[in-house]
Amino acid sequence: MTVASDPPAHKNKRPRKLLKNWMAKLASLPMILTALVVFVGGTAWTVTYSFTGSRMLPKTNWVGFDQYERLWSSDRWMISIKNLGIYGICSLILTLVIGFTLAACLDRKIRFEGVFRSIFLYPFALSFVVTGLAWQWILNPDFGMQSVVRDWGWTTFNFDPLNNPDIVMFGLLIAGIWQGSGLIMCIMLAGLRGIDEDIWKATRVDGIGTVKTYVMVIIPMMRPVFVTALVLIAAGIIKLYDLVVAQTGGGPGLSSEVPAKYVIELMFRAQNLGQGFAASTMMLCSVVIILIPWAYLEFGGRKRG
Repeated sequence: MTVASDPPAHKNKRPRKLLKNWMAKLASLPMILTALVVFVGGTAWTVTYSFTGSRMLPKTNWVGFDQYERLWSSDRWMISIKNLGIYGICSLILTLVIGFTLAACLDRKIRFEGVFRSIFLYPFALSFVVTGLAWQWILNPDFGMQSVVRDWGWTTFNFDPLNNPDIVMFGLLIAGIWQGSGLIMCIMLAGLRGIDEDIWKATRVDGIGTVKTYVMVIIPMMRPVFVTALVLIAAGIIKLYDLVVAQTGGGPGLSSEVPAKYVIELMFRAQNLGQGFAASTMMLCSVVIILIPWAYLEFGGRKRG
């Protein structure tokens, strides 16, 4: 006579794990479905039709990599990539440096800290369109900064970046840094406020200077904060569009053209969906290139820890 053995304990635990927090899982179901249908589905649809010769409407006339070959042989696309590279490198470095410097100054417990923090963060509350129009007026040579300085007596002063093809991207850069530095300052300030005060006391006892303490001790401890700031800045750089349209419209000529504007122009004005989809797929690849190192630094570092 055989005795029936009890089922393994781990098999009984699986249904319990599935039913655990079932209300929370049910509440997150719409968000999951939205992400799958809208984001994942839309991305797959875009990549698929980038291999077609779609014009005004999407069609399944497959052309292979012809759209990508035409894309990378286009002077306009290459100019937009170059402009984005110049803007991106300068914006990444300067926004981090300015944001961290402002945060370090506010972290010294200065008077009217709340007022200064509000002033520095206020530009981030504005849209890129408003920022672009405001700086278009400020940099206008007829009634902007150049005109004001000349009225003060410096009649040879010349500062007109938005009408100079060689430095127009730096005019855009001024507006972008003005708007984005406040957010990075707040992120860095939150990270600095999370540093234990005993660390500062220990460095003072050891006679380590303030600058050296920041470089050798504080900044390495804030690695996750810097990674988050880098991802936010990089995401803003890749989708740069509103600021360009509001401030320069892509001019003079094509000197301030950027990839996002190229995609919009090809898809809605030139009515060339296949080419626009190919360009947007290249932008997606650039986002993936950014996300993979971020995921490795964030989650790979935790696993090793």
